[in-house]
Order: sequence, then C-alpha cells, then structure tokens
Amino acid sequence: MNALQGIDGELEWTQTARPACDVGQIRIQVAAAGLNRADLLQRSGLYPPPPGVSEVLGLECAGVVTEAGPGSRWRVGDRVCALLAGGGMAEEVVVDARHALPIPEGLSLLEAAVIPEVYATAWLNLFQLGALQPGEKVLLHAGASGVGSAAIQLCKAFGSPCWVSVGSRERLAYCEALGAEGGVVRGDDLEALRDFAPFDVILDPVGASYGELNLKVLGQDGRWVIIGLMGGRKAQLDLALLLGKRIQMIGSTLRNRDADFKARLMADLEQFVWPLFAEGRLKAQLERRYAVRDAEAAFEVLASNEVQGKVVLVVDEALADSQA
Repeated sequence: MNALQGIDGELEWTQTARPACDVGQIRIQVAAAGLNRADLLQRSGLYPPPPGVSEVLGLECAGVVTEAGPGSRWRVGDRVCALLAGGGMAEEVVVDARHALPIPEGLSLLEAAVIPEVYATAWLNLFQLGALQPGEKVLLHAGASGVGSAAIQLCKAFGSPCWVSVGSRERLAYCEALGAEGGVVRGDDLEALRDFAPFDVILDPVGASYGELNLKVLGQDGRWVIIGLMGGRKAQLDLALLLGKRIQMIGSTLRNRDADFKARLMADLEQFVWPLFAEGRLKAQLERRYAVRDAEAAFEVLASNEVQGKVVLVVDEALADSQA
C-alpha cells in the first residue's frame, strides 16, 4: 500500500508494507486523515512514534471498515473515524477496534477525519484531567487551533465560559463566533488576560513562555493543564503562587497512552460528545482540504499558524466525497 512518511525531513508518499490485522483490530480503507501539529514535529524528527507504532504519519482518520474479527461491534462496510498513535495517512490503517467510533450523525467522512484527535484531547484535558465543572471559567491558549476550536465548543456545550489567547484579530473573531467570551491577541498585551481572571482551568499548548502569566491569572485551586511546548520547555516560576493558590500543574500527552486508556476515552466521547454533533451543538471546524499528493502544501499552511480549525489530507477522493 502507499503511505505518507517523513524521511530525512521530507514527505514521501511511498510504498510500505500492508499492516496485519490481528484479533481485536479492524482494517480501515482510509478516505481522509486529519493533520495535526504532532505530524509536523514527527516529520522534522522531533516527535517519534511510540515503540511498536507505525512510522507512517497521521493520528486520526475516517474511512470504511474492510476487515473485522469475530465478535467485533464493527462489520465490513461500516463508516468509522478513529484515534490513532500513527499510520492514518495511508491507503489503509489497522487500529484497535475500541479506538474507532461511528461517524457522528450529519458529518461526512471528510469532516469526521478531523475530529477524533482534537475532541479526544480537549475532552481528556478539560473534563477528565482538568475536572472542569459547569460555571467554571476556562482560558484556552492558541484558541483558534484544532484543539482550541473543539475546546471552545465543548466549554459552551457544557456551560463553562471560556476566553482565549490567539495570534490575530481575525482569529479572535473566529473564536468568539464559536462561543468564546473574548480574549487577547498575543502580539498586543497578554497581560490583559488579567481583566478576565481568575480562571479555574487553563489549557496550555504553549508552555514555558506563558508560565508566569498562567500562575497570575489562575484562581484558588486552579488547574493548569500543559499539552504542548510551543513556547519552550524551561521556565522560572514563582512557586509561592502555585503553593498559595493550591494550583495543580498537570502535564498531559495522549499519543503514548495505553490501549485500554484510549478505549475508555473513546467510549466517553461516544456517550457524551458524539450526540452533540447530531444536535448541531458541535461542528467539525474543517478549514482546508488537500489531496495527499499536495501534502507538502498542507504541512506548510499548518506550520504558518494561519489556519483556523483543521486541515485534512484526502487519501481517497471518491470515498471521501461519497454520501452515507
């Protein structure tokens, strides 16, 4: 089969071995795969897959089941989307059957390809690790990103007002249209976030450069959930603030979680989040689509930090555009 790999920093759509489908797994004919910042890092050699995971890029996809073992909930022909540790940007992918979910009602395969990773990340870090409760205030850094777009909608759906930091006025308007109460543009004055403080939960993909500010704007018993290090890995912090406010600092990754953990997470998404798509309270924020042969352009636009929402790579044009 053909698959997309980052080889010496270059993207190559090349032949690779077809993965075996073992007990408890399903094989998916991939229609489309969501593009995430982790793919940019892996392509650059900065984020290798966990041991035993395919070197093929892609942490989420949507397509049609072509092989399923006995006793599986899935049948050949089922349309699914899946959370992956890797391998989604290929003609086929094999995944733990528990990490796949039905396409949410009202979504196309193309749209469904960009929701598993971001909604799993937002749900895990806001509601499970961050223990977010209705009425609590949330600060989302990089609010116009894929995860940010999902998080804004989840906060609105579950009754928690949120504010954002973003890179431009246009992106702030985008976040407000999704349901954010307001926010700041990082090139202006990040300290203006103190006008909206105190926050109960901060979802932070930036890390070190925002550390001092985060401690200032978090309230008593606040939770600071760190999911990325775009702003660096080393910070000097006033631990007296952390101690005095009883702040919890939580480091979180999803890709290297074990299979059972991910299965429970996906079950939660199916129960609590997926119905909200059918109700129109959540939407896949798909901004741009690229054919897999144009992967270089897709990676470049995501790296530009000018995307609002998600980018998708189309692997099978006919399948991606087909109707259920």
